[in-house]
Amino acid sequence: MKKRLILIDSNSVLHRAYHALPPLTTKKGKPVGAVYGFCLVFLKVIKEFRPEFITACFDFPAPTFRHKKFKEYKAKRPPAPTDFPPQISITKEVLKAFNVPVFEKKGFEADDLIATISFLATKDPQLEVIILTGDLDILQLINPQVKVYLLKRGVKETILYDEKTLKEKYGFSAKLFLDFKALRGDPSDNIPGVPGIGEKTAAKLIKEFGSIEELYKKIKEGNIQTINEKFKKILLNSEKEAFLSKNLILLKKDIPLKFDLEKCRWGDYDKEKVKNILESLEFYSLVKRLFKDQKKTNLSEKKISQKENLTLFNL
Repeated sequence: MKKRLILIDSNSVLHRAYHALPPLTTKKGKPVGAVYGFCLVFLKVIKEFRPEFITACFDFPAPTFRHKKFKEYKAKRPPAPTDFPPQISITKEVLKAFNVPVFEKKGFEADDLIATISFLATKDPQLEVIILTGDLDILQLINPQVKVYLLKRGVKETILYDEKTLKEKYGFSAKLFLDFKALRGDPSDNIPGVPGIGEKTAAKLIKEFGSIEELYKKIKEGNIQTINEKFKKILLNSEKEAFLSKNLILLKKDIPLKFDLEKCRWGDYDKEKVKNILESLEFYSLVKRLFKDQKKTNLSEKKISQKENLTLFNL
């Protein structure tokens, strides 16, 4: 029987929650809408997948190695709303109460930390990894042991991608998702791609030729009859941008990290701390749902067992 690790792309989930829910504040005016949405998704994932292990990764608020490679990386993104950054700190406090380890590292994004942890964790053939995210770039990490639980719209509509689902959706494997995005580009991150190549054309080219290395090799050899001269010219003129885009989208799997799977074991947390922080955020409905089966909960029982935890999360 396989064990299961949940990896949370925290900034991605928070952004989805922030835009999906109306602005919520406590009576003292503290913004908590994104935190509330994050908690809803967090509890939903625990209920659905019953993980043995769970951890969360955050972006570090500083330029990354990608900015050094391409100074225009994410340059067109508007500044985060002023009420958003404080909710990142609050979310970390909530995770701390649940005894969920948090990873962040200067110079890297949460995606890269997830890629590295996923690589390290799956050295155990009996471990299944499920990544919670709203970012399509993470689909490149899918393999026989890794699945992606993608927030499609808001925080309610989701899809679980595995190798089969990805192939059915795009027509190619996760290994080639990088090449697809390299051609298509990503306006949200200001990754150029190839001008004039949209999602359908990019998918068609990747399904036919595989990697962009193979595509450009065939074009230069003059062995392609299925691409008209207009697109050949566009592709050749944008070769540098295509390979730069692939390099920017590639997630790093070799970041130096002190990762201990046992420290990510789910269920060993202090109920009183969880209840206190949720009540301080005025998430009373969550408190009620979490502890609904607890008759006069004895909060002096500090630790919660894995078995008891599953009862609490029958949401």
